[in-house]
Amino acid sequence: MMRAPRLFIDMPLTVGETINLPPDKVNHISHVLRMQIGGPIKLINDSGVEYQSKIIEINRKSVQIKIEESSSKKNESPLVINLCLAVAKGKHMDFSIQKAVELGVKNIIPVISEFSNVRIGSHSGHNKLTHWQNIIISATEQCGRNYLTTIEKPMSFVEWLGLETSKTRLILHPDGEQSMSNIKLLENDLTLVIGSEGGFSDIELEQAQENGCIAISLGPRILRTETAAICAVSNAQQLWGDLN
Repeated sequence: MMRAPRLFIDMPLTVGETINLPPDKVNHISHVLRMQIGGPIKLINDSGVEYQSKIIEINRKSVQIKIEESSSKKNESPLVINLCLAVAKGKHMDFSIQKAVELGVKNIIPVISEFSNVRIGSHSGHNKLTHWQNIIISATEQCGRNYLTTIEKPMSFVEWLGLETSKTRLILHPDGEQSMSNIKLLENDLTLVIGSEGGFSDIELEQAQENGCIAISLGPRILRTETAAICAVSNAQQLWGDLN
């Protein structure tokens, strides 16, 4: 039996209705996967529900499917993780976002810190946000989640500090005197703060601590941004979430 691909569709869905797939999905189904009439497809729309569907009409320019049934999987972590992530170059940032989605992060906040080697203008910021949102969609389709991780517009580190509301905020730093396992989680809401390749400046670390962030270390070795993000989220999910 053919494995049903999962597709995110940004529209309301109802069991029993027939819909036409958007053009970008048509190309994937018709030309990449080369699916045929009767082929199964699973749809998600960020509602927490997965819709089992099948193709009833297909050609080079359109794919029509019928939604047959729906199901809700409880695979969201009980731990709400907000990932404040200093923007890294190109594929490093893409990789971090992809893995954060797979590991169950709820919200991602890209920030520009003092040592960030990336500068973002209003136009490039919009383009990057769209690109990152597409990565989130692809990762969500792949990993089986029914909700999309949200991602904020890039902002300065100082701006983020003024907006942050989580009661437990952990900032990764090589000189952090605590480990994550020693932290007492105040609520099931956690913010992890990951620096750029150059880390955070002394002033930024001081500002973060003044705003309630606790400096922690992940061990004796210096980790790349994307490695630190994966390790920190994995540790948090093992301690307080659903990774076992």
